[in-house]
Amino acid sequence: MSPRPVRTAPGAPERPLQITVDGDPVEGVAGRSIAGILLAAGRTSWRTARSGAPRGVFCGIGVCFDCVLTVNGVPDVRACRRRATDGDVVTTQTRAAADNGEAGA
Repeated sequence: MSPRPVRTAPGAPERPLQITVDGDPVEGVAGRSIAGILLAAGRTSWRTARSGAPRGVFCGIGVCFDCVLTVNGVPDVRACRRRATDGDVVTTQTRAAADNGEAGA
């Protein structure tokens, strides 16, 4: 899968928004999923598997759970299913944190 931004309908105004990912501001467009904003920003992975392999969006429809992250303190949010809102605070997750019963990391 290659990242590419999905444009809004022709003539529809794009409303910019900003989310914070691991403390870094990321610009996006209202109406897109968090995964869509991350991919458009050039981030193709945001967590790692136990083996160290990078993980990001795999299925893109909320089935595989490869894109989970913490949003506004809520862990295990599927980035492909969660529409971004201005000011969202996103923290990437690691498998090690999940194994220890912790969220985030």
